[in-house]
Amino acid sequence: MNTTRTLATARRVLAQLRHDPRTIAMLLVVPCVLLALLRYMFDQQPQLFDRVGAALLGIFPLLVMFLVTSVAMLRERTTGTLERLLTMPLGRLDLLLGYALAFGVVALAQAVLASALTLGLLGLKVAGPAWLLFAVAVGDGLLGMALGLLVSAFAATEFQAVQFLPAVILPQLLLCGLFVPRADMAAVLRWISDVLPLSYAVDAMTRLTVATGVDALLVRDLAVIAGAALLALSLGAATLRRRTA
Repeated sequence: MNTTRTLATARRVLAQLRHDPRTIAMLLVVPCVLLALLRYMFDQQPQLFDRVGAALLGIFPLLVMFLVTSVAMLRERTTGTLERLLTMPLGRLDLLLGYALAFGVVALAQAVLASALTLGLLGLKVAGPAWLLFAVAVGDGLLGMALGLLVSAFAATEFQAVQFLPAVILPQLLLCGLFVPRADMAAVLRWISDVLPLSYAVDAMTRLTVATGVDALLVRDLAVIAGAALLALSLGAATLRRRTA
């Protein structure tokens, strides 16, 4: 890893994003719009929004970040940019960490907007500290980014990259405990959910709605989210190809 090259890659990616208002809107505005839509769907049942709103504050940014980063990295390959970059003294890990740093800045901004909207205007009530809710939202965004960078290595076209969304994310969404408590699932489904990172993201958000402090389970959830993101980035660096097959 070379810090200078990683930072140069991050600056390049951020410069590209700055000139792409549609992607910026997708990353920053869409999660807020979805959360607002959900809040007013449950306008007559505010207690239901309090129950699921925190979990979705982590899920919506993860979904959007996964989609955008998987397509963005694939575009680097299909346009020949990746091939040109890797002929230079730029390692694969430098490239992915540069992307992670750039989209980490976006995840930070995304979490600030979504958390401020949800806790402020939408009136989400949580027992835990707001800064922890914000930290988990950032971690969920980074997890979505890391998973998106990983799956981009296995797609040949942008359409295939989008197809990974139902293949990778939707099973996690169904098994994360948002719809049915994981303890009530069939044993085999519960075992599968125990190894899926989104389960721990939802657990962390849900725990903050009822717990006032930091406990061992919350620390475990945050560690699993961070570990899954780092593992996805490492696997992405190992499987990154210069060309699209």
